[in-house]
Amino acid sequence: MSKIAGILHEYEAESATTRKVLERVPQDKLTWKPHPKSMSLGYLAMHIATAQGACAAWTLKDSFDFGAGGDRPGDPTTTAEILAAHDKSVAQVKEVLTTLGDDGLGQAWEAKMGGQTLMKMPKGAVVRNIVLNHIYHHRGQLSVYLRLLDVPVPSIYGPSADENPFAART
Repeated sequence: MSKIAGILHEYEAESATTRKVLERVPQDKLTWKPHPKSMSLGYLAMHIATAQGACAAWTLKDSFDFGAGGDRPGDPTTTAEILAAHDKSVAQVKEVLTTLGDDGLGQAWEAKMGGQTLMKMPKGAVVRNIVLNHIYHHRGQLSVYLRLLDVPVPSIYGPSADENPFAART
């Protein structure tokens, strides 16, 4: 199996799990924050939905300048909007990874701010650390938000207090 095929296999499973979590976001609580310094529920969910595709697209070039600005998604008004953004982003990641291929994973990439280099890494590290791990991190945050709102949390890597896929079925 190629490296990209392995990453795509993982990504498909993880994006399905991410969608399960996003489906639980209550539309009437999109502006809710657990703390004044926290992101709102809607902003966090939309960040999860869109960042994976946007960050994956960075690997199609040799650098990305954070000082150049970017498209920040607006705050969502519906859960359906978040899910649609997620589905679009998933398709974008798959397309980018297929385009990047195994050879592209080892190519150099730089993050810049106003033309100044902040960090350098192989594009494979961008995929792993920024596209994948970044989303897993925020998905964990979102599951805590759901718990605080008393929304049933889906099984992610095993049973949750609300869902146990390993329980005997009767």
